[in-house]
Amino acid sequence: MRLPRPRPPRRLPGPRSLAGQLFAVQVVLVAAVVAVCAVFAYVSAGRQAEETARRQATAAATAVADSPAVAAAARAQDPTAALQPYCERLRRDSGVDFVVVMAPDGTRWTHPEPSAIGGKYLGHTGPALRGEVFAETHMGVLGPSVRVVAPVRDPARGGRITALVSAGITIATISEQLRDQVLALLGVAAAALALGGLGTYVVNARLRRHTHGMNAAELSRMYDYHEAALHAVREGLLMLDGDGRVALINDGGRELLGLAGDVVGRPVDALGLPEPLTGALRTAGPRVDELHLTGERVLVVNSAPVSGGRHRGTVVTLRDHTELQALSGELDSVRGFAEALRSQAHEAANRLHTVVSLIELGRAEEAVEFATAELELAQALTDRVVGAVAEPVLAALLLGKAAQANEHGGELVLTPDSRIDDGVIPPNLPARDLVTVLGNLIDNALDAAAQGHGAPPQVRVTARADGGELLLCVADNGPGVAADATAEVFRRGWSTKEAAGGGTARGLGLALVRQAVRRHGGTIALDRGPAGGARFTVRLPLRAAEGAVAR
Repeated sequence: MRLPRPRPPRRLPGPRSLAGQLFAVQVVLVAAVVAVCAVFAYVSAGRQAEETARRQATAAATAVADSPAVAAAARAQDPTAALQPYCERLRRDSGVDFVVVMAPDGTRWTHPEPSAIGGKYLGHTGPALRGEVFAETHMGVLGPSVRVVAPVRDPARGGRITALVSAGITIATISEQLRDQVLALLGVAAAALALGGLGTYVVNARLRRHTHGMNAAELSRMYDYHEAALHAVREGLLMLDGDGRVALINDGGRELLGLAGDVVGRPVDALGLPEPLTGALRTAGPRVDELHLTGERVLVVNSAPVSGGRHRGTVVTLRDHTELQALSGELDSVRGFAEALRSQAHEAANRLHTVVSLIELGRAEEAVEFATAELELAQALTDRVVGAVAEPVLAALLLGKAAQANEHGGELVLTPDSRIDDGVIPPNLPARDLVTVLGNLIDNALDAAAQGHGAPPQVRVTARADGGELLLCVADNGPGVAADATAEVFRRGWSTKEAAGGGTARGLGLALVRQAVRRHGGTIALDRGPAGGARFTVRLPLRAAEGAVAR
């Protein structure tokens, strides 16, 4: 016997989407508003119907009481014969349910029900006997009714009250009229409910598309993830709307761009960023790994447009390239040192072969003289650099650049007034930045000197620390910089040579120099050197060194 397979347990339904919850709440709210309005309209309609009936009965009662024919009939022996046809005709014309004319003691002379004629009036007559017109709701022969009682004054008897008139409309008639109004009101309420429900459905269908059917808990969780991701990502994230205003920026973006305070909603032009970077952020097209400089950093910028049928904004990512660029500069320096050492090794091998050949030829004295002269020349350069510059990193950089210049047929000269003692460079002025500044200036000078007018390339370097500042001066004998290009020299991308392969690294060296100088509160100036070429003068404050001396 086969046992029936157990049914899988039913899954509990998950929470409704946010759009579904809002739809349910809005439908209930619309229904409640419509119901309240319907009840209010029903109560108002009931009061209005009763007031209308009272005014209608008052008009009929006062019209009969003011009629001279009624006063004359009250003096007759048989008032009913004259008044009954008149009251019935008036009742039908005025739309009231009854018009009763009675004697002052309440004896009916007329009534819609002939059997009730001669009977006592069921209601109050005291105020009317005192000359007042009053209204009341009272039980009568026809049932409960809204009635008005008015006195009849006879001018022939000195205005004495000779009869009373009562006109009214039954509650049943009022309720029937109110029922017709309620049916119309219910129709309007149902139409309003249907129209409100349809509008709510359309709005929530649109909301469902925008929220992708997620409920409130899922949206809240996504927002928490969004906030956590923005604060956790070290790379900068910047979102701009279609008008170029900042829509969102994370902590990394604020740090990399050097922004403080609330910048959301501000246009990119008002952030105080360098003009090339501002232009890159405002451009709607995509950008891939573009290098841009701020006051203190080298940034890699990537951007992509946000579009949904039209341009809605731009998403920009920022990466800090400063450290990598500094390491790249150091690597270039090390590569230059290696090339200089290889060149020197090659030259040393040639000289060694020359010395060996002179010895083999029996010219020992010439061999000793040749070797000694070469050794003294190399040692003199080393002694001059090391003696003037006690900072080991700068000394190594100058020796390497001197060898590099010599390899390319040029000369690097350290001026006699150069002097940097040991311990003068403060800790807040790292050797990496000094290598960036001096190394790029020397490389730029060697390139410019190589474009001279036939004269051997020469670069003169002054490195001096005195007066509380570090002076680095590099001059060449190249063609110099045109006067109209002085302001453009330090702009990223400026160069007198084309970048190999269309790369973007060309023209970055001087921009990095200015960035490093600004970062340490220094200045850089460009003018014409003694040999006619360009001369760059950098001054960096040595505040930390002064503080150390004061202590």
